Amino acid sequence: MAHLLRGKQAGIQRDFSAGLGPQLFAIDEVARYGINSQISALAYDPVQFLLAVGTNDTQYGGGKLYVFGQSRVSIALPLPRKSSVKSIHFVADKLICVDSKNEISVFSLETSRIISTYTPPGSVTALLTDPALDFALVGLQNGEIVAYDLDRQHPAPLRIPNLWRQQYPKSRLTTIVTLVFHPRDIGCLLIGYNAGAVIYSFKTDQATKFFQYELPPGAPGGDSDPTASSIRRYPRLTQAIWHPTGTFVLTGHEDSSLVVWDPKDGRKVLARTIQDANVDEPGGAAAIRGASPGTFALKCPLFRMAWCSKDNPDDTGLLIAGGTPTTSVEKGLTFIDLGQTPNYTTSSWQILSQHFQKPKWQHTLPTPPNAEVVDFCLIPRRSPHYAGSHDPIAVIALLASGEVVTLSFPSGHAINPTNQLHVSMSFVHPFINRLDLAYVERTRWLGMVENRSKGPTLLNGGAEAKRSIMRYANRNILQAAHVDGTVRIWDVGHGDEIENQKMIQIDMTRAVGRSESVEISKMSMAGATGELAVGLTTGEVAIFRWGHNKGFGNEIRHAEAKAFGLETIKDRAEPSVKEGLLPLTMFEGQGPVTALRMSDVGFAAAGFQQGNLVIIDLRGPAVIYQAGLDELASQGKRGSFRRSNSQNQSKAEWPICIEFGVMSLEGEDYSSILLFVGTNVGRLATFKLLPESHGGYSVKFVGSTTLEEKIISISPIDAELGDPAQATQFAVGGLREGRKVNGVILVVSTSGVKLFRPPAAKGAQKTFDDVFCDSAAVVRYQAAGYALLGLFGDGTAKTFSIPALKQIASANVSHILDVRRFAEAIITPTGDIIGWTGPSEIALLNVWGTGSDLTRSLDKLLNIEALVPPRPTISNVQWMTGTLHVTPADMDALIGGPNRPPSKRMIEQRRAEEEQQRAMKRPATVGSSTGEKEDEGYWAYMQRQMQERTQNLNIMGDSMDKVEESSSNWADDVNKFVSKQKKKAVMGFVGSKLGF
Repeated sequence: MAHLLRGKQAGIQRDFSAGLGPQLFAIDEVARYGINSQISALAYDPVQFLLAVGTNDTQYGGGKLYVFGQSRVSIALPLPRKSSVKSIHFVADKLICVDSKNEISVFSLETSRIISTYTPPGSVTALLTDPALDFALVGLQNGEIVAYDLDRQHPAPLRIPNLWRQQYPKSRLTTIVTLVFHPRDIGCLLIGYNAGAVIYSFKTDQATKFFQYELPPGAPGGDSDPTASSIRRYPRLTQAIWHPTGTFVLTGHEDSSLVVWDPKDGRKVLARTIQDANVDEPGGAAAIRGASPGTFALKCPLFRMAWCSKDNPDDTGLLIAGGTPTTSVEKGLTFIDLGQTPNYTTSSWQILSQHFQKPKWQHTLPTPPNAEVVDFCLIPRRSPHYAGSHDPIAVIALLASGEVVTLSFPSGHAINPTNQLHVSMSFVHPFINRLDLAYVERTRWLGMVENRSKGPTLLNGGAEAKRSIMRYANRNILQAAHVDGTVRIWDVGHGDEIENQKMIQIDMTRAVGRSESVEISKMSMAGATGELAVGLTTGEVAIFRWGHNKGFGNEIRHAEAKAFGLETIKDRAEPSVKEGLLPLTMFEGQGPVTALRMSDVGFAAAGFQQGNLVIIDLRGPAVIYQAGLDELASQGKRGSFRRSNSQNQSKAEWPICIEFGVMSLEGEDYSSILLFVGTNVGRLATFKLLPESHGGYSVKFVGSTTLEEKIISISPIDAELGDPAQATQFAVGGLREGRKVNGVILVVSTSGVKLFRPPAAKGAQKTFDDVFCDSAAVVRYQAAGYALLGLFGDGTAKTFSIPALKQIASANVSHILDVRRFAEAIITPTGDIIGWTGPSEIALLNVWGTGSDLTRSLDKLLNIEALVPPRPTISNVQWMTGTLHVTPADMDALIGGPNRPPSKRMIEQRRAEEEQQRAMKRPATVGSSTGEKEDEGYWAYMQRQMQERTQNLNIMGDSMDKVEESSSNWADDVNKFVSKQKKKAVMGFVGSKLGF
């Protein structure tokens, strides 16, 4: 019967939860944002403009694929089995994934579903796909290569044996580590074994060249240890890649050596490291010194290499992750700009060697301090060919910590991911350490569109699914604080259509004027005004206000100006922001900021770990109150819900929860603006903000109450209507008209809940049984009423009636949210719960649902009008002089067998090649022929090609004969003309002398 008396004890005559019942309480999982686990792989499609991200299987989540497009377009694709993603590949309208259990999964970009799986006969160590092929070549641990038909969804007949073992029978276990097609001749395959590299020709079905890196005694190689150079060594290969035109081959080795080879004759052009050249010669470069005398520095392994090119594929450079000394202060990616490649035909061997020995330019693309790049993904402008490294505009680097960083290429400038990448990618760009939420009016949020200078958009693919629009609901605006001091603000939504999808960013490092020790501890945003307050662990509180940047495009030097306890920081706005949240003023306190609240009526309050409380009036701005909580203790307590004890009296006290409200205090017949401050020891202090004659406000402490445990939530409630009694603009405006709010406050601590009239009147209370409450708030379900919603340590979400405080319903959410981070969860007034599911992922839940999972995205990824451009081919001169041209259609016959019917991809590719050949005015090949030529065999096709080439050579010979004949006739005519002119000149001279 206790719950029947609580309403009367609190002075509330109505049941605000009368329309709520257990049948209404069911958890809907509405949406997820972020990355569920550590990122393991990245891939980019320059045709569809999509980014794919793969994750590892960890304690926080299983391996999963994410595909991101423009704006909020995203699809999450679970793997068929619990495993980690090893590599991802875009192939036309498909996405291929290799997982840690050696299973190849094929997903359709059109349907966003898995269409087939394939388990090869061995461990997968390399996978090769090409945008022009319907096959995937699979490199196995035993050194063999098998093929899988992506169109027919079954293994293909092609099988390539261990070529290295055939050439070197005594070699140990040789494993394939990389597979790469020739950038212009798809019939040529570069196979990288751990012992060396091999060039395999599909035309002749045999290996044509072998490359083995050998270091004679005395040659330093790439080893850091100088004692290892006394013996002959064969450093294992880690990666092999082609020059963008196929002119050279580059192999990377476990000792950090970079070796350039000539694929025509198999000779070694140059062996070098990032720091030194000719490391394969005895007496080469010395070891790099370590941190102390007599030691040497170890080198990071070569994690990844890419041979990039500009729009001209002969203008190239090497992008390398790893290979630098571990003692190097500057971390990041190394770019070696080689410049224009010398003409292979006319250049001497020395010129070719000098081209790689003395690059045009070398620099580091910087990453955050102490962050090692373990992988990267290039962002080409348009071409999916050339191994994805043709004319890149940016690079996304994956760090060892699991974070990513986006850099411009080749300059290496950091690219702001705000409004460039999907909001989920911002959770690891870099990590987020704190979240807060503001309930912002819809019209206000629609007008908050940041105008910031930025480069070309990286992700333009996909199309969002249509959702319902909640026109009359406020928006859930999330503020995410990152470890680098930036705050990104965006709309989480309600599972509805998000009208303003843009992000807003502020930079606290710039606002406080330093780049070190900028760790954000608290944030608060006013829902009505859009003003934002951010507090740091070092004691600074910066306030931002929406406006136009007068210094846009210019770097303005900060002029220190302090007044009324605040420092003006308007001149610290980012030069790239034309309109947005701009820094306004800053307060410098002592100790970490432990509580922060921005009101809708122009006040901000901050609490510090030193026990201080500061109240700021933004109309000045000016500090209108500053005092320590220990000073308030001497003024006494107005009341208490429990007996005080000496332990809590001696414990350090600081504010942890602050809320503004408008209501009447006990014993007063008028309402005023009140400030409620909850502390870590369970004390609730009440302050009154009073207007003064000069237009400002003064603050008065009116009393305090002591509760059992630390306070986690304060909710002012209208005792007559049940509505929130917060300090809104409407409520404060009503004070001038004498409007009175009969209010109470509902205070939740970790051990119980109290409902009473401030500042210290007796009221109702309830103790939670055998469980602690981590987060709580008052929520509403449409017009049915209000309830108290809390998250508890046993993994449940529970609702309680108001004012009876009787439990209405309970549901388990531990299978969705991380119970250990319940204290960081956010509960909105509409019953939404935003909580962490892992280190870099949050879930949006709604307690007034049907128990459904609504996270499946209906967005579309595939643009059927975006076709893969034809693959680069050999030049006309190469073709006419004997180089056999193998088309993707020929490869389909060689890999899939002669009886394989043409697929949809082949038909589209033939049509594209026909258009390209018509433009080039070159004779059609078998891949673009029609009629009876489609049925001819591969060897018949080769014979016909040789006849056509011979015929063209004869035509060229006839043409050259005609040119020679024409040149001879022209020379005879010139000689006759010159003789005639000489004769006229002589006769004229003689005639003039004789008087004619």
